[in-house]
Amino acid sequence: MTSEGPVRLTLLPEAARFSLRVRQSDIAAAARAFGAALPARIGQTASAGPRSSLCLGPDEWVLHTSTDDAEALQQAFAAIAGAAPHSLTDISDRDRSILLSGPLVEDLLSTGCPRDVSSIPLGAGVRTVFDTVQVVLIRDGVTDFRLEVARSYLPHVMALLAMANLELAVAAG
Repeated sequence: MTSEGPVRLTLLPEAARFSLRVRQSDIAAAARAFGAALPARIGQTASAGPRSSLCLGPDEWVLHTSTDDAEALQQAFAAIAGAAPHSLTDISDRDRSILLSGPLVEDLLSTGCPRDVSSIPLGAGVRTVFDTVQVVLIRDGVTDFRLEVARSYLPHVMALLAMANLELAVAAG
């Protein structure tokens, strides 16, 4: 889906997502199973091939990969379960991602997000809210953000974004 206005809104294709919780002492084993780094700093991201990770807390990451790679990822973590206890939960059906791109993307996000989105560094992500909906916001580029929202709230968030985007278009003249 795209929207009229200065910011392009695109619903991204389905992807595999996992919530990972692991003790600090087992992060290295979990990173080897994942095949990519698990960033140590909250908000930091890392990626390798189709896999990417975002640190949401001191022992919490959201992992992304292609749907074709999901089973291999789960098997890799199952193989380390005895040596590195962890919780890997498939949350693929819970969330959807919206790509927001355009020169007024920060203005658009500020219509529903209390956070100063201009302060989010490139390649970083944060847990925040849009309107009253908990979301994860990832900055992929200077004018590109990904907004991860629970599937059940997607129509609400998309409608708000579309309306605000039209208002930005009118204001821009």
